[in-house]
Amino acid sequence: MRNDRNHRTSEIEPEAKSCVEEPKPETKKPTNLMEFAQTLTLAWNGVLVLKNSCFPTNMHTLEGDLAVVNVLLKDFTTGVKVSQLKIAQRLRLDQPKLDEVTRRIKQGSPDGYVVLLAVQAPPRAEGGAGAVAVEPGLQQRLLRNLVSYLKQKQAAGVISLPIGGPKDKDNTGMLYAFPPCEFSQQFLQAALRTLGKVDEDHLVVVIVRDSV
Repeated sequence: MRNDRNHRTSEIEPEAKSCVEEPKPETKKPTNLMEFAQTLTLAWNGVLVLKNSCFPTNMHTLEGDLAVVNVLLKDFTTGVKVSQLKIAQRLRLDQPKLDEVTRRIKQGSPDGYVVLLAVQAPPRAEGGAGAVAVEPGLQQRLLRNLVSYLKQKQAAGVISLPIGGPKDKDNTGMLYAFPPCEFSQQFLQAALRTLGKVDEDHLVVVIVRDSV
């Protein structure tokens, strides 16, 4: 009787073992920048605004402290997280100016800066679920149009933070939106390793807190 029981157990064991050792489905490797962005943490969703155009955008964290987004990307008159960022200035992509941004990043490390990958947000029906409220009169356009504009101007878009002016002088900073360029490539090394090359339109957004 005992032998019979052992025999039955030995028949069952391999089946139980195979369940435990069954390989997990492989995570699909990203094949383009949009898929790569999906593997990162979504830090902000809204529209970038330039003149009379708005560009639906998702920003994903590449490096730095996500808390910087939560602190600076809000309207200090209301305390609400902003869904609209208006580019009012430009920074020419000259080496001295880029060196200054690099210096501010280093000065802000590790928790005074964040670098984000900005890509086209999926189009949403106006007034539909997840739609972002924008000012009347703004024309909604694809992010690639903003990328082309900044490339043509050889400049980064600049936004002073917080929106609505500094209520708390300890929580002020700057946002720089870089089109594809040598400077922005340094923050995309992981994407380049994964994808081999980055052809799609995107912005690399650097947010730095002002040092007190």
